[in-house]
Amino acid sequence: MTTINPTAAALSTDVTDRPGKTRNRVLWTLQIVLGLFFIIASGGPKLVIPHILMKNPPENLSIPMALLIFIGVAEVAGGIGLMVPRLTALAAAGLSVLTLLAAGTQAFIADKPGMAIFPLALTAIFAWIAYERRAAITDLRASLLR
Repeated sequence: MTTINPTAAALSTDVTDRPGKTRNRVLWTLQIVLGLFFIIASGGPKLVIPHILMKNPPENLSIPMALLIFIGVAEVAGGIGLMVPRLTALAAAGLSVLTLLAAGTQAFIADKPGMAIFPLALTAIFAWIAYERRAAITDLRASLLR
């Protein structure tokens, strides 16, 4: 009977799961740019000036203040997580869910399907980042289990 050494199996998958040098640079560039976007331009205003954002024109979707602040916290946390090497995959996965829900909200609740294109593009980018950085999830899980 053959036994499999879990440490050797984990090391062999880590090498193939990591992106190449050029792809790694592209990923980090995207992660930093999108992380700063979500911290400064998307989530930040929801936390700094939520009362102004609540006063939307009637044609825009209005949401409760607590939900607006929760979304702002999730966006800022995801933006920070994109720039922390151990958290990149989890942050990208979380932001892909968040942007998918934003696209669904734009398309079905706000009844503006044309506005859902940008969040859907972000969903695809974040899903790709999460897929490419999937080794970080395995590394994080292994460090937490120690």
